[in-house]
Amino acid sequence: MKPTKIMALSCLLLTVNGCSSVMSRTGADQGYYSGTRANVDMMKSDDTSFVMMPLLAIDLPFSAVMDTVLLPYDYLRSDKDKKADSPKARVQQDEEKNLAASGNPGQGMPTKPAR
Repeated sequence: MKPTKIMALSCLLLTVNGCSSVMSRTGADQGYYSGTRANVDMMKSDDTSFVMMPLLAIDLPFSAVMDTVLLPYDYLRSDKDKKADSPKARVQQDEEKNLAASGNPGQGMPTKPAR
C-alpha cells in the first residue's frame, strides 16, 4: 500500500470513531453505553434538526462499537463519585451556596436596591 493510501485510510478511521462515545466520556461518568444512549436520545428529540439526523444515524453503530470497547473503562469508573467529575454539578453546588449566602444567584455578592 502506498503511504498516501495509508494516511487517507487512517484519517477516515479517525473521523468515524463514535463521536458520541468519545464526547460522553470527557465529562462526568454517565454509565454504560453513554454514547449510544446520547445518539438515540438526540434522534428521539424534537429539538434535533433534520440535518443532524443522518449524522446521528451514521455515528450510532460506531458509537455502539466504541462503547463496547470501552466497557472495562466504564466499569473502572463506575464506583467513583459522579458529582466530583461533573462541572455542571459543581456549578450548581456553587450557585446554591451563593444563593444561600447572599440571596443573589450567580454573583455571590449582595446588591443594593435601585433607588
